[in-house]
Amino acid sequence: MSYFIDRGYTSLNHVGEELCGDRVECAKSGDWITAVLCDGMGSGVKANILATLSSKILCTMLSAGIPITDCIETLIASLPVCKVRNVAYATFSVCHINGEGKGELLEFDNPAALLLRNGEVSDLPRVKSVVCGKNVYTTELDLKANDALVITSDGVEHAGIGMLMNFGWERPQIKDYLRRAVKPNMSARAISATLAGECNELYMDMPGDDTTVLSIKVREHAPTSVFVGPPIKKEDDAAYVADFMAMPGKKAVCGGTSSQIVARQLGKEVRTSFEFPDRDIPPIGYIEGIDLTTEGVITVRRVLELSEKYLNPADYAAKTLDKRDGATLLAKLLFEDSTDVNFFVGQSHNHAHDGLDIETTMKLKLIDKLAANLKLMGKNVAVRYN
Repeated sequence: MSYFIDRGYTSLNHVGEELCGDRVECAKSGDWITAVLCDGMGSGVKANILATLSSKILCTMLSAGIPITDCIETLIASLPVCKVRNVAYATFSVCHINGEGKGELLEFDNPAALLLRNGEVSDLPRVKSVVCGKNVYTTELDLKANDALVITSDGVEHAGIGMLMNFGWERPQIKDYLRRAVKPNMSARAISATLAGECNELYMDMPGDDTTVLSIKVREHAPTSVFVGPPIKKEDDAAYVADFMAMPGKKAVCGGTSSQIVARQLGKEVRTSFEFPDRDIPPIGYIEGIDLTTEGVITVRRVLELSEKYLNPADYAAKTLDKRDGATLLAKLLFEDSTDVNFFVGQSHNHAHDGLDIETTMKLKLIDKLAANLKLMGKNVAVRYN
């Protein structure tokens, strides 16, 4: 069975530093996902350079199927040498996994990754080998649906040291927190933000070390189709709605005219909610057989804004998205609940927008930007225009 490999990360910068000394790089090649977390020595600009170079080299070479020995040799030869310490040093963790949940985890001097499975948190079996004089630990992966790997830099274990913790956040405590805080329906991004947010609390908003959490979660595919705007030719309405309804998974309709078209073709009525959870966002509607019905351009613009915040690796706010306005409901459906998103975008001029500062090109640009951000989240995205 082919799964969706969800991934997401959150980073906290060392207090006083504009650049993070940790770096995450991801690449997709066919059915394989490669995700690399590197921690450069020290903090600030030098650490950022070390981590950036290391992650790029490892991710590019490993995703191309080059042996780990060759990758590490290239890494050692490529990193700039610190004049003070006379070493070039960056730790790394690499997850190389396919759509069946099989692959390997390679770790060098980063904290050992944790496995979240069925509400439990456990260590992974590791085999040590010496590669170019470095101790590299390898774990063969065979993950199932809803399993998640939590990969961290050492800033997580250092959280609270000298502040709320005498010796930092010890591993049993981290496990216990994950066991309590991670919910079964959380995305990889939500898991990372949850753990990083707790680290920030322990650091009392003043991280004493760069701190990064990278999560990899195996999920069953959860597709969603979104109908936005009427097709150019009115006579295409029936076929367009039929294609939309034939798609697997959940359905969302955005826009008043779109809602009327879909409801008419389904022989249903559109009912409008009179609740205003957010005064700036029009209320949602209801169509039997449709999972979510919202207003169009204003709602999609807000969803785009939420996607920018969601993607920001420095944003460690909980990804609960629990407000009840149309934009938040659509954002939760697309960001957290869905793995594959199909947009049905009609390009007809909407006469409901006559006299308003809303053009068809604006709607298309919003969808294009939102689709691009969903791809950055790792979603499989398709956009169909009519």
